[in-house]
Amino acid sequence: MGYRSYVAVGDSFTEGLNDPLPDAPPPAPGEVVRYRGWADRVAERLADLEPDFRYANLAVRGKLIDQIVADQVPVAVGLKPDLISFCAGGNDLIRPGSDPDVMAKKLAAAVRTLRATGADVVLFTGTDPRDTPIMRRVRGKFAIFFMHVRSIADLYGCHLVDMWSMQGLRDWRAWSGDRLHMNAEGHRLVAARVLHVLGVPGEDDWRKTWPPREAVDPRAKRREDVQWLREHFGPWIGRRLRGTSSGDGLAPKRPDLSPLPPVN
Repeated sequence: MGYRSYVAVGDSFTEGLNDPLPDAPPPAPGEVVRYRGWADRVAERLADLEPDFRYANLAVRGKLIDQIVADQVPVAVGLKPDLISFCAGGNDLIRPGSDPDVMAKKLAAAVRTLRATGADVVLFTGTDPRDTPIMRRVRGKFAIFFMHVRSIADLYGCHLVDMWSMQGLRDWRAWSGDRLHMNAEGHRLVAARVLHVLGVPGEDDWRKTWPPREAVDPRAKRREDVQWLREHFGPWIGRRLRGTSSGDGLAPKRPDLSPLPPVN
């Protein structure tokens, strides 16, 4: 079917980190960097097929499932779109003490609300964290939550984008230097998968096969790990200790349904 309006709900994954906007100038000191991401890419393709298409992206980096349900879901309901994508829980799962069963109940309640509007809803499983040294320690918690997501999608008639099965996302070449967010290629693959699930024709194939990589010098790998700890993991731990988030004070990049500007 053709979609005339689409609202994206979620956290940094849906906001689009770290997929730079094409031809965007370098940010000024203190300026918030804005990104493209898989949701924008999906919206661009839907706009190609529907002249009156409108799009909103309410996602904000760092948000927890309670914040997304409280702040974004009511706005999405009020906008009355044809299509809603809803991805939440990743930031909760990496925090000690989070309960995937409790999270799933919150997700299910929000999905019921979204589906009651008559909109098509897209849900997501995340990628398998077994290749990530820190997050693989809580792999079981991820798996439990994503099984709940599958069940919720089936129960409420939602589209499901299963990123756990996307082998192309298991290669680090699909990820940015922070090892938590996809790069442009990773977002392109997710967008292709979303369009495939929706039955919308697209130019890209989500079944990515990467060429073999050259052997990595162990010393270079250690230097990369040290740099990652200093530039990404250390600041993340600092925010957790301070009780702050990278999304504090940030507004959604597209808070209202509006036509998309042309992409260069």
